[in-house]
Amino acid sequence: MFEFDQYLGFIAFLTILTIGFWLMIFLLTFVIPYWIGGAFIERMKEIKEEKKAKRELN
Repeated sequence: MFEFDQYLGFIAFLTILTIGFWLMIFLLTFVIPYWIGGAFIERMKEIKEEKKAKRELN
């Protein structure tokens, strides 16, 4: 059915596919929400500081 080099290529393909799948799951469930959440918190801090600076000027 398969020769040895074809078998190794198939195993390498499955390994790369599996690594890519789990990397996408990791990125979509942890890294991207963490990045978006952090950016949102930093933006809220900037807005709060801008309001505070405006109040101090008046």
